[in-house]
Amino acid sequence: MESYYLDWANLLLRWVHVITAIAWIGSSFYFVFLDSSLTPPVDEDLKKQGVSGELWAVHGGGFYHPVKFAVKPPQLPAHLHWFYWESYSTWLTGFSLFTVSYLWSATTYLIDKSKMDWLPWQAITAALLFLVVFWVLYDLICRVFGQRKNGDAMVGVLVFVLVCVASWLACHWFAGRAAFLLVGAMMATSMSANVAHWIIPGQRKVVASIKAGEPVDPIHGIRGKQRSVHNTYFTLPVLFAMLSGHYSFTYTHPQNWLVLIAMMFAGAAIRQFFVMRHGFKLGRNPNPLPYALVGVAVIAMMVVWLAPKPEPAQAQNASFSVATSADGTGATGQITYKTLQTVLEQRCYLCHGAQVQMKNVRLDSAPNVKLHAQGVYQQAVVSKIMPMTNATGISEAERLIIKQWFESGAHVD
Repeated sequence: MESYYLDWANLLLRWVHVITAIAWIGSSFYFVFLDSSLTPPVDEDLKKQGVSGELWAVHGGGFYHPVKFAVKPPQLPAHLHWFYWESYSTWLTGFSLFTVSYLWSATTYLIDKSKMDWLPWQAITAALLFLVVFWVLYDLICRVFGQRKNGDAMVGVLVFVLVCVASWLACHWFAGRAAFLLVGAMMATSMSANVAHWIIPGQRKVVASIKAGEPVDPIHGIRGKQRSVHNTYFTLPVLFAMLSGHYSFTYTHPQNWLVLIAMMFAGAAIRQFFVMRHGFKLGRNPNPLPYALVGVAVIAMMVVWLAPKPEPAQAQNASFSVATSADGTGATGQITYKTLQTVLEQRCYLCHGAQVQMKNVRLDSAPNVKLHAQGVYQQAVVSKIMPMTNATGISEAERLIIKQWFESGAHVD
C-alpha cells in the first residue's frame, strides 16, 4: 500500500508543480518581453510622472497600456501586486516531488552502485548539498563580479563553468535519470533563491523608502533585474533537465553529462534569441538569429550523435539464438511464457512481485503479465528504463526475450 499512496502523492504533487511552474515561467517570460518591448513615452504627462517606457498591446478583446517607472512612481497605489507566490510554490512542490520520487526511495532511484556505492543517507545528503552549494557559489560569483565593468559576461562564463562541473559530478555520482533531475533542481533552487533573497527584498526596500519619503537607491532595481535575467536564461535548461527523465536515450548515454551540458547550452542560446528579438525589432539589439541557429545546430548534433547504431546482422543472429534457446528446448521462433517467466523472476519480481508492487504493478502471475504486457515492453525494451538503474542486471539477450515474446503476441498460455 505504501507504493500506492506514494504514487498518488507523486501524481498530485506533479500536477500542482506543473501548474505553479506555468504561472511562474509565464509571468517571467512576460516581464522579460515587456522590458524589452518598452518604448519612451510620448505623452508629456507620463514623462512628468517619471515613466521611462510604455507599451500598447491588445489581448482578449481589450487594449492594455502598461508603463514602467524607472526608479519609483509618484505615489504608491492602494493595491500593489507582488510576484513571488508563483516562485515559492513551484519550488516547494518541486522539492516535495523530488523527495517523494527520489529521496524517499534513494536505493531504487537515486543510487547507481556501478557509479557510487552510497548508503541511502549519504546519497541523500550529497543530493541536498548540490542544491545548497550551487546557490552559494552562484551567489558569490554574482556578488563579486556582477557589478564590475563587463561583469555580466564574466558572470555568464563562470556560471556556465559551474553548471558544467556540477553536471559532470552529478552524472558520475548518481543514477543518470536522477542526475539530470538533480541538476535541474539545483538551478531551479537558485532561481527561487534569487526571488527570495534578492528580488523581493530589494523591492520591499524600495517600497519602504517611498513610504518613508526617503530617496530610493536604484541599486535594488539593478540587482533585481540582473537576477531576473539570470532566471530567464536558466528556464529552458531547467525544463530540459526535468523532461529528460521520459527519454532514456539522453541520460543512459555513456557521456550523459556531455549530453546534459550541450542541451542546456542549446536551451540558453535559444532563450537568448527570444530575449533579444524584441529589442531588435525596436532597433536596440543586433540581429539575434545567430543565437537561435547555434542552439538548433547543437540540438541537431545531439540527434545525430545519440542515434542508435545499427546492430550487425551476425550479432542479431547470435542474440536471436540466445533468446530462442533460453528455456533449454532449442526451439527457434515464438518465445514461451515459461521462458519469459524465468527473466521476470530474476529481473523484475524484486520490485513487482508478491512482497513489493512498485507503481502498483505485479508481474508474478500470467494474468498480470498479460495485463501489463505493453508497459513491460515499453519500459524494458523500448526505453530501457527498467529495471531502474539496472539494479537486477538484466542483459540485452534477456531484453530481446521480452521483445520477441511481446511482438509474437504476448501469449501466456
